[in-house]
Amino acid sequence: MTASWKDLGVSAPIIKNLEARGINAPFPIQEATLRDSLAGRDVCGKAPTGSGKTLAFGIVLASAVGKCRPGHPQGLVLVPTRELASQVAGEVAKLVQGSPLKVAAVYGGAAYGPQVKLARGATVLVATPGRLEDLIERKAVSLQDVNLA
Repeated sequence: MTASWKDLGVSAPIIKNLEARGINAPFPIQEATLRDSLAGRDVCGKAPTGSGKTLAFGIVLASAVGKCRPGHPQGLVLVPTRELASQVAGEVAKLVQGSPLKVAAVYGGAAYGPQVKLARGATVLVATPGRLEDLIERKAVSLQDVNLA
């Protein structure tokens, strides 16, 4: 029998956001990893494209972060491309909808000023390595409060 979101320890507000999107039960990668990752244990999972990996770690990010100081995100996701940054940020943003948490994607090839503003307000920052390094060097972002990456 497949475990429910509640069985895996997912919070009620996140379950509500999942079900509003028609995601009523966990996929195998989520069922295999969520109990451990929500308990704070490191996990390593492998699954094909479209299998729910982004939601698997996005649920943990949405559960583990809270209000933060400007420019000091609590969650960090590094991705190789701007397209993936936008996709991951969009998925995590849907999970925290209705909460005060903010998700931002920052990546090279986009205007710097607006991305600084986005990064400074983010609870969860999804970034490409080069843009993240640039934001850190310019002191626009600090990773000192990141507790989940």
